[in-house]
Amino acid sequence: MTGHLLTLNAGSSSIKFALFDPAKGLQTPEKAGQVDGIGTRNGPADHTAALQQVMGRIDGTRIAAVGHRIVHGGTRFDQPCVIDEAVLRGIENLSTLAPLHQPPNLAGVRAAQAAFPGVPQVACFDTAFHRTMPEVHQRFALPDELFERGIRRYGFHGLSYESITAQLREGYPELAAGRMVIAHLGNGCSMTAVENGRSMATTMSFSPLDGLTMGTRCGRLDAAVVLHLQQQEGLSPGEVSRLLHKGSGLLGLSGLSSDMRELETAAATGHEGAARALDHFVEQILREIAALAAALRGLDALVFTGGIGENAAALRARIVEGAAWLGLQLDADANRRVPGAITAADSPVQALVLRTGEEAVIAGHTARLTGVA
Repeated sequence: MTGHLLTLNAGSSSIKFALFDPAKGLQTPEKAGQVDGIGTRNGPADHTAALQQVMGRIDGTRIAAVGHRIVHGGTRFDQPCVIDEAVLRGIENLSTLAPLHQPPNLAGVRAAQAAFPGVPQVACFDTAFHRTMPEVHQRFALPDELFERGIRRYGFHGLSYESITAQLREGYPELAAGRMVIAHLGNGCSMTAVENGRSMATTMSFSPLDGLTMGTRCGRLDAAVVLHLQQQEGLSPGEVSRLLHKGSGLLGLSGLSSDMRELETAAATGHEGAARALDHFVEQILREIAALAAALRGLDALVFTGGIGENAAALRARIVEGAAWLGLQLDADANRRVPGAITAADSPVQALVLRTGEEAVIAGHTARLTGVA
């Protein structure tokens, strides 16, 4: 089968795309971009209309296969798979576990099926990477019957972690075989303990709402807060969901923005809310590094990735210096010249910055499952 591979990452209001020519390799796309504003006054009406814009940007290129990022695979989907009606139903049945992510993912698949009839489509699941976690790290302290019904820690950002572990195997094989914490820091944030390339424990759990402080998501929260907001403050379930997903995190803490660049600028000029948000963010990361290192019974490397992890040098410095007790020794000059190692050569524990390549991971799985070459 000949032609190009198209990867799609459909969100509620955007579609990210990347176009790969298998003849030239699957590490770097020929084209990549994003269509924003789906459902807004000046944007495309729906995902089908947005995909029409994507098709315009790829100039009528023949598409041999399409790969999709799907956020939640539950316990059933532990590997990428070719999409058929049974797979679509399975993905749809998981929508309640990721209500902000799964429906747009499905809309992207259906739009691509309509746009490219007969072209094979592949689902790549963000949760699949974490199916190697030991059961002790999957369970909540809830009755076993709930675990069997799917109430468990799943973990997310798996395509990013898969990209980073592949880069480590190629460029840093000794570290790849050891114990590392990978920090995917962006608008959505998570961290994962990885041993010899396998996920052992992670911060996001049942949903992408848990774990670290994020752009607008609250991260880890006492479950009684939700009960209090409903029973004492009179918020409806929908209002609580909007608060925790859209009005919390860095935005809620700062009262200003969810954008790390804006917060760093504001904090430097004395904005108390911005400084408070940054302090909280760093502290939560430091606590989770310690917890994940404990799950690994030691630490050989810390890896930063994601939009914040790859670009916020001052924030990385605060984190590495705060984790000095674990054996990290920052090289300030190297921290300004990324990607690569940002700790001293003789640092007992290494820290690195690597640029994630989720689209390349999706393209690789799609090529393998469809025979596109």
